[in-house]
Amino acid sequence: MLSRRWMAVALAGVLVAAGAAAFAFTRPETGPRPAVFRGEPTSALYEPIATRRGDPRPLSEQEVFGATARLASSGVTMVRRQVTVSRDCAEALWGEGPSAAVAGCAQVVRAGFISEDGGVSGQYAVFDLPDGAAADKLVAALDPRRGDGFLRLAPGQPRSFDAGHSRADVRAVGHFVVVNWVGPVADEGGSADLISPQLALETLGAFVQQRVLAAAG
Repeated sequence: MLSRRWMAVALAGVLVAAGAAAFAFTRPETGPRPAVFRGEPTSALYEPIATRRGDPRPLSEQEVFGATARLASSGVTMVRRQVTVSRDCAEALWGEGPSAAVAGCAQVVRAGFISEDGGVSGQYAVFDLPDGAAADKLVAALDPRRGDGFLRLAPGQPRSFDAGHSRADVRAVGHFVVVNWVGPVADEGGSADLISPQLALETLGAFVQQRVLAAAG
């Protein structure tokens, strides 16, 4: 028969293990977030697509990303990697705040990019929310000053993506939220120009203008 001493030791070990498991289960999730963030709410310019009810057509890979996988600006070329289209918008995010803010999100379309020289990586993502108010809420929830969370890396982005030196533009445009996030690849070394890669990805926003024109007409 085990002595009381050994039973106490065994019980203490069980309690320590249970406590560690509970901590691992309940501790807040962490993930990458940009060092520079610029958020922008929707405006009257996008009133024709202010609600999904008035603009119900689902997004597609072709509509957002087009046929070409290469986008260029000021001598920098960003090459598209894998594109994902999902109805699980929360899957693209980490943190309670952003995950709660995508309630009612119909889909997220996103892709990872890498510069030709391998020095910069990025992603472009579009969330389809019910209306402009919901889109503004998601923009606010993604602000790193809130400390609640941000996007996960897109499929195809390198694990060495240096989020600590990255920059993100997050805009509500009608009932959509567009995220343009670029940063250096840590193992490439040296400083990277992030403005040109971001401008290259910004050309993908043409789909928004097309939606506005179609809805207004």
